[in-house]
Amino acid sequence: MRLGLALGYWGRGPDPDRLGLALEAERLGYHSVWTSEAWGSDAFTPLTWIAAHTSRIRLGTAVAQMAARTPTATAMHALTLDHLSGGRLMLGLGLSGPQVVEGWYGRPFPASPLTATREYVDVVRQVLRREGPVVHEGRYHSHPYTGPDGTGLGRPLKSITHPLRSGLPVLLGAEGPKNIAQTARIADGWLPLYWSPLRPGVYEESLAPLAGRTGDFVIAPMVRAAVCDDIAQGLLPVKTMLGFYIGGMGHTSRNFHADLMARMGYEEEARRVQRLFAEGRRAEAVQAVPDAFADEISLVGPRARIAERLELWRTTPATDLLVTSPDPATLRTLAELVL
Repeated sequence: MRLGLALGYWGRGPDPDRLGLALEAERLGYHSVWTSEAWGSDAFTPLTWIAAHTSRIRLGTAVAQMAARTPTATAMHALTLDHLSGGRLMLGLGLSGPQVVEGWYGRPFPASPLTATREYVDVVRQVLRREGPVVHEGRYHSHPYTGPDGTGLGRPLKSITHPLRSGLPVLLGAEGPKNIAQTARIADGWLPLYWSPLRPGVYEESLAPLAGRTGDFVIAPMVRAAVCDDIAQGLLPVKTMLGFYIGGMGHTSRNFHADLMARMGYEEEARRVQRLFAEGRRAEAVQAVPDAFADEISLVGPRARIAERLELWRTTPATDLLVTSPDPATLRTLAELVL
């Protein structure tokens, strides 16, 4: 397995320690560093800042939201940063959910998320291949635009800039079974939000399309890690994250994160977390996240316990672990145990 550092997105403001963590990860031999976005800081700008201060570590977005940019704009970001970093970018994309797409980006959530994702990836790849002008007549993306409110003057265009790599990796963040199966068919990798080495069957059917593929396919789950003696205290940040995603990142009637937790065997607990969060009882929602669930998707505890649990992760199809930790000592311990 390879190691990546997942820095996420900013909270109230930029964290001055994050560049130092990225530099330490590169020094330790981590393969990649990843940034993301929700409804505040964007994914590409911090990654460009990190790129300017590093020389070897790969740079990934996990994830850049598709609703934030047209596919051609995303491809422009990607080819620009790939040039500036010397070919180190990995483009991770995600559709997000209706609450963010409609509430933050002010556009309709697609009635067919699979079609919208497939079209988006196709346009991005056309830009990066630069074999000709971008032409796509789809349900959600039209190049040139041919809608009734257009001028009719649009013409197919090819990127002025030659991409550094026509095969720049495109990875997808997917949670639903059909979305994961499509990811296995059309993308270069998958970015799971939750992954449990104790439940190998959860994704087995969705990943079946990989059996007919050739070449490498990246599976890079995010893993909260903490080397500590007090396991309950070490799990608290994991439970806080889960409480927010399961309770607050979606509506009670449509929350992809809660649905995934339910498919992983914790349906009753997921609905309780949702209900408590919706009622404004956020602290109780965090406490309602089962310790067992938080523990099986993370690496928390003394060094010997983490080493033992890593052996479980090695038996899975995961190719990379994207470690979330603000602690340099934890990053060093994982490097010693994995690399």
